[in-house]
Amino acid sequence: MNTLKAGAVAPSFTLKNQYGDDVSLQDKLQQGKVLVYFYPKALTPGCTVQACGLRDTKSELAELGVSILGISTDPVAKLHKFMEKHQLNFDLLSDEDHAIADAFGVWGEKKFMGKVYDGLHRISFLIAQNGNVEKVFDNFKTKDHHEVVLNYLKGQ
Repeated sequence: MNTLKAGAVAPSFTLKNQYGDDVSLQDKLQQGKVLVYFYPKALTPGCTVQACGLRDTKSELAELGVSILGISTDPVAKLHKFMEKHQLNFDLLSDEDHAIADAFGVWGEKKFMGKVYDGLHRISFLIAQNGNVEKVFDNFKTKDHHEVVLNYLKGQ
């Protein structure tokens, strides 16, 4: 796994959101910075806590000029259930073949309860309007991910 570092050019992408609509990073960047966060699996406890934290701070992030894109390998229908069940207020994108996860370097070997498998790592990228990675967030707990991002944006 070769995760993108700050300063790297973010891979451009267009993926289907929870409604089956195309969403592109380039379109979002025209509005400001974008937090691209990768999460392993919709409707699981950790991913739900992380998504709800971002949901609850979306307006504060927007005031700081940042929009949110969540990416997992879940199919569109599951993303729609996740969004509806937890009233998520940002786009969840489906990367079923993990091509975008590969491009960002977040798909790779994981270990859980002694089992080794390939999967999506929980890493977030703040993409500046010029398309470069401004900051990589890879050291946080699901419950404080939104606070880590906000603290960085506020310079704390």
